[in-house]
Amino acid sequence: MSFRKIIIASDSFKGCLSSLEVADAIAAGLNGREIVRIGIADGGEGTAETLTRSLGGRTVGVMVHDPAGRRIMSSYGILPDGTAVLDLASASGLTLLAPEERNPMHTSTFGTGEMILDALGRGCRKFMMGIGGSATNDAGTGMLAALGFRFLDSDGKAVEPCGANLSRITEIDGSGAAEELAGAGFTVACDVDNPFFGPSGASEVFAPQKGASKDEVAALEAGMASFAEVLRKSYGEVGEIAGAGAAGGVGGAMALILGATLKRGIDMILDISGFDREVADADLVITGEGKIDAQTARGKAPAGVLARTRRINPGARVWAIGGRVETCPEVEALGFDRIVEISAGLPESEAMDPAKTAGRLLQLSDLISE
Repeated sequence: MSFRKIIIASDSFKGCLSSLEVADAIAAGLNGREIVRIGIADGGEGTAETLTRSLGGRTVGVMVHDPAGRRIMSSYGILPDGTAVLDLASASGLTLLAPEERNPMHTSTFGTGEMILDALGRGCRKFMMGIGGSATNDAGTGMLAALGFRFLDSDGKAVEPCGANLSRITEIDGSGAAEELAGAGFTVACDVDNPFFGPSGASEVFAPQKGASKDEVAALEAGMASFAEVLRKSYGEVGEIAGAGAAGGVGGAMALILGATLKRGIDMILDISGFDREVADADLVITGEGKIDAQTARGKAPAGVLARTRRINPGARVWAIGGRVETCPEVEALGFDRIVEISAGLPESEAMDPAKTAGRLLQLSDLISE
């Protein structure tokens, strides 16, 4: 089949190639066709970089505290219209910690609040945030503390914001919150839809991945339920907000306290990128991510690209490209026209090599020309 117009809209191959690097590698072999590269992400790591590069923004460096409280240099983007684009993971991410340092009882989102504060100081009042990849389960209390909120116990004493102390908090004091927040608006890209607490909530599902033991998960779950009641008294019900459990409860805290709008990450990116306009007359859409597996079907970028394409242009073919592909019912049910695994059988060192991965992506042109 001859493909006249091809859209390449792949997520990053994490730890190997960025979204736009994947697109560039595939496009390099496709001469004589109309190629549209669209950088995408789903709210996880790399969302801010993708948006900043795709929309002509600039990168700003800022010193913040990492999840363990150490000073690090981080960054975020500012778009031409003044919108700040932030990744929580760049200040409060799991990858910033060594395996032995990971413990969501004590890690904090304070650094994310410092990034927001820095952007407010530069005049930004509109924010887009990706909150995937966190090392935390503090319900966003660290972030809010950096913005001037205080958390008090039953005696009116300040409580250090962290997962271990959530059960001690009985009151949220917002009297010292940064004044600039009053005029700020937040759109938060979530890569999961988990609730604030409960069997499928932040602590039960994600805290073990962040280093929590079974007993610590139970303590964190109790803390989240307790803090949800504190939120309810002052701000409203958090329990039913889809995505409230994202980033260890940051999603819910931002929705209620900062008035943030929570959106499925890939949908937000596709809306901003003009994907609908471009896909309307496309013949082939190539999407993908580093590993295609059952999680892909739960709102990850390739699934979002497929769903949007089917809605806007049902006649377009949609291919999924993965470094690794795990055959399973969830992936098969998505209905991609073709799934291509480019690193099958290769050792990890070769599969993760950027130059070699780009070379394998270049070879997709042979399949497209068949």
